[in-house]
Amino acid sequence: MKTELDKEEEKLNRKMKKTVWNVINEFNMIEEGDKLMVCLSGGKDSYLMLDILMQIQNASVFNFDIVAVNLDQKQPGFPEHVLPEYLTKIGVDFEIIEEDTYSIVKEKTPEGKTTCSLCSRLRRGNLYSAAERLGCNKICLGHHREDILETFFLNLFFAGKIETMPPKYRTNDNRFVVLRPLAYVKEKDIIRLAEIREYPIIPCNLCGSQPNMQRQLTKAMLNKWEEKYPSRKEIMFAALKNISPTHMLDHDLFDFKNLESKLKGNLKKGTEFEML
Repeated sequence: MKTELDKEEEKLNRKMKKTVWNVINEFNMIEEGDKLMVCLSGGKDSYLMLDILMQIQNASVFNFDIVAVNLDQKQPGFPEHVLPEYLTKIGVDFEIIEEDTYSIVKEKTPEGKTTCSLCSRLRRGNLYSAAERLGCNKICLGHHREDILETFFLNLFFAGKIETMPPKYRTNDNRFVVLRPLAYVKEKDIIRLAEIREYPIIPCNLCGSQPNMQRQLTKAMLNKWEEKYPSRKEIMFAALKNISPTHMLDHDLFDFKNLESKLKGNLKKGTEFEML
């Protein structure tokens, strides 16, 4: 007989699986014959992403392969046994890449500055090399709805641009397509399901140890708004899919002199997004 916890887990899993499946269909993320490199950090988001993608793989009408990849950055105290044991237990192909990027980041980052930018670039280079070696054509990242909203506001407040992390994009060198299958999934649902399933979470000693990160402050701001005005996040996220170029001020998107759209074939070249 199912317990209340079993029922809650089943309900959450069904909800998230449906959400991920809808994102995959909406953005045409996965196709016959794809080989996905699922980036596993040891955090709740990437565990959940791998879990749901494996379920979709088993139930899918088309064939695709999954290989889970973790970059062991040689952080002090990193429990090297946790991920291999977990990935072996669930029966997924995997590879652990060992590169001491931790020492490089600590050496090159000035005191008081955040490590995210350099860490992201080093991580990206290693993961791209692994994807090429493993024959993967698509790379899956575990960013969820709140990550996308936070990035939007960080760019708005601190970079002076309207930009966030898209659910799907091609790398600047055209070698890979990067996917974010959890793009529409709410962080609170991930947190709860991760608690129920007791994923062996591995904290990051680089990001997690940095006080007053702007991303954390932005997260707190969004959560306060949500407490005061329920569904505020839902409305803001919907706005990211409801953009009117003619009602902005970007001359690269709309020719205001001649009142003609420049969208077709003339989009700005994308950037390699941080937090890879």
